[in-house]
Amino acid sequence: MNTVITIEFIVYLVVILGIGFYFARKKMSQADFHLGGKKIPGWALALSERATGESAWCLLGLTGFAFSAGLSSIWIAVGCVAGIVVSWLWLARGFRIERDKYQTLTLPDYLATKYSGQDKFIRWFSSLIIIFFFILYVAAQFSGGGKTLNITFGVPKETGIVISAVVVIAYAMAGGFFSVVWTDVLQAVLMIITLVVTPIIALFVIAQNNLSISYALKLAGGGFDSWTGGTIGFASGILIINNFSWFFGYLGGQPQLNARWMAMKDDREVRLGARIAIVWTILAYVGAITLGLAAITLYGHNAVADPEQILPFMLIKLMPAWIAGILLAGAVAAMMSTADSQLLVATSSISEDIIHKSLNKRVDDKKLVLISRITILLIGVIALLLAFTSKTLIYTIVHWAWAGIGCSFSPAIILSFFWKRFTSRGVVASLVSGFATTIIWMTTGLDKIFAAATVTFVVALACAIMITVLSPKEEIR
Repeated sequence: MNTVITIEFIVYLVVILGIGFYFARKKMSQADFHLGGKKIPGWALALSERATGESAWCLLGLTGFAFSAGLSSIWIAVGCVAGIVVSWLWLARGFRIERDKYQTLTLPDYLATKYSGQDKFIRWFSSLIIIFFFILYVAAQFSGGGKTLNITFGVPKETGIVISAVVVIAYAMAGGFFSVVWTDVLQAVLMIITLVVTPIIALFVIAQNNLSISYALKLAGGGFDSWTGGTIGFASGILIINNFSWFFGYLGGQPQLNARWMAMKDDREVRLGARIAIVWTILAYVGAITLGLAAITLYGHNAVADPEQILPFMLIKLMPAWIAGILLAGAVAAMMSTADSQLLVATSSISEDIIHKSLNKRVDDKKLVLISRITILLIGVIALLLAFTSKTLIYTIVHWAWAGIGCSFSPAIILSFFWKRFTSRGVVASLVSGFATTIIWMTTGLDKIFAAATVTFVVALACAIMITVLSPKEEIR
């Protein structure tokens, strides 16, 4: 690989590690380590939330899905953008207010504190859901880093996974929420440059060579040129719903995203963050879908054996070495920006929700921060081992986690914000039914027929409402 690309990538890693270890020098409380102590501006939190939310699944997974499916992939983008807009405009402020009211650091802590009738079960079970799915999620991000480094530098995928994991674990341990957010800011900028510049150049090359995207999609066959993947009637409706189903996971149920809303200082910061996040999202999703379709046009639909490698493949083909190096850093940034946040959220569930609150261990902030750092290391190592053994595509793993976490928690969050009658038993019903539905749906293969995210959300919402109606009223804090 070109020396220029190698040097640029090494510089990028040094900068990321430098940011992490800069914040390691600061004396931090447990609240600072996990939520920033309201010391981070809203624009930075918004960029961090977007970088965290869109990860390797967007740059590698979604571009790869568009490359392997064609026009029908647009419904995923529509669902995700709609979910992000709704969550920022109608839920973000609620998270900020509720966090201040209940003085909590995590999503399980908030639900357990507000609905104290079942606080122990809520805290334990919600923490276990987060830990279980986020270890899978982090493993998917490490795998994405390995894929990118493999195609970029020719290093074995396993070596790339190790490099990705070591860097992320190191700076997350060092600076906690501060280093995670500020490295995310840099990564969000790199990601959006990659998702805006690369499609523009690809479209320019297509025009220059008198190529046609629509003709290339038709030539690819298999419904590539159809908005419904070649399906008709009822089957087309199922395809649209399944792809749109990512929408439900954004509705307040992703702890790595709502942590940014909980960290906001005031409503003004929330409004500023919403504008930044929504514009960033629209640009990113238009870019990701365009990249996949442009790749079919330029290289054919069989250009790479693994569709999730199409973005690095295009960057190397289209760009001068020095530009490719910068944009390839954006692909690795996508992995890191999500893996670091998920490591921190899973860690907070162990150190704050289980050790500090559930087990009622009275230790000072210094020891809690130390426990958090050790936990980051342990979770990171487990995720690293899973990244080695898993052959599942990034897109599939993320879809598992999106349904299991987002669609189990989202109904409980929405009802806790907007329904005063909602009870602790309703929270339990949402979490248990959502988790069980996801596991059953994914392990039996039913997800291939109807998306787990949609079914999980509907089942969890219905169970939460039904159990609440049948339960006696509770005094809510």
